[in-house]
Amino acid sequence: QVQLVESGGGLVQPGGSLRLSCAVSGSTSNSYAMGWYRQPPGKQRELVATITSSDSTNYAGSVKGRFTIARDNAKNTMYLQMNSLKPEDTAVYYCNIYIPTRLYWGQGTQVTVSS
Repeated sequence: QVQLVESGGGLVQPGGSLRLSCAVSGSTSNSYAMGWYRQPPGKQRELVATITSSDSTNYAGSVKGRFTIARDNAKNTMYLQMNSLKPEDTAVYYCNIYIPTRLYWGQGTQVTVSS
């Protein structure tokens, strides 16, 4: 059974930083594409960043240059380093992994950017 558990969310002031983690169990994560998505209050879930099995990365325009996606294969964990946070980054952040032919999601972690 594949499970994903996010952690690292919280309350941070504008301009601050957070690092989210996504721990994968039940599968070897480095063999598959993974991603971070977020759902702002009252809005639909949206792409934040993705990383392929060959570590190619892709970012939403709104986070490019501020967020970095990475993975640690030894720990079977994916990360999202978020810098220069803005109030509009406030959302529940979810990680996922695509293992053919199914997409698995974590339960989400809340990030609130506010002074």
